[in-house]
Amino acid sequence: MNPVSSAESGVAIRVRQLRKSFGPQLVLDGVDLDIRPGEIFVLMGPSGSGKSVLLRHLIGLETPDAGEILLNDTRLEDEGIRDRFRLAMVFQSGGLLNSLTVGENVGLYLSEHRLKPAEEIERVVREKLALVHLGPADALKYPAELSGGMKKRVAIARALVMEPQVVLYDEPTSELDPLVAVTVGREIVRANAVTRATTLVVTHDRDLAFGIAHRIAFLNEGRIVAVGTPDAIRASQDPLVRRFLSADFTRD
Repeated sequence: MNPVSSAESGVAIRVRQLRKSFGPQLVLDGVDLDIRPGEIFVLMGPSGSGKSVLLRHLIGLETPDAGEILLNDTRLEDEGIRDRFRLAMVFQSGGLLNSLTVGENVGLYLSEHRLKPAEEIERVVREKLALVHLGPADALKYPAELSGGMKKRVAIARALVMEPQVVLYDEPTSELDPLVAVTVGREIVRANAVTRATTLVVTHDRDLAFGIAHRIAFLNEGRIVAVGTPDAIRASQDPLVRRFLSADFTRD
């Protein structure tokens, strides 16, 4: 494997006064964020806080009512930006095609766009699967034969095939038990270390956020209420952050 440098890979993401409503419901209320090239940035907050809606704006599935998103000072809506920057998405469900083998799923982007000859695609697939600790035997399996954790790892490998400059993860540990969630978190860190891609992880998993992030932003009701290192977020005295971090089961 040949890791790419941060100069070639990670890009800065800037979100400026982003607003989005669906009917009368205001979902994003003037969001401002600065994500540094190559860092693992975690967007954390309770369900319904607007995390996934913000992510959908970054991949172009939503258009803001106001504000803008910039990649290296270029607006996301500018013509040709998708040709200049490579963004990859790891969906909450994994998004694997059940009719294809693991290897075919991972190599789909390259084969569909005819970017490399078949032998080269096979080599790249092996390389990316090895990065997430999956081997040649796994490449021959179908998604239905995989555990939830393995599906997430395959989805990460498929994203990395694009040699992305930005990798977006939507709730990567949802529906996983704690031990498997730790494994997926380690794969995210490992992928970031190898590719130096700017990595944005949307999650409400507190353990994942504190375990992998360089910095964390806390989103509540469409507003950023805190941004900082994991230690800074842990020490935050904001009542919304404190309530979220201290939430637990209690006995009456």
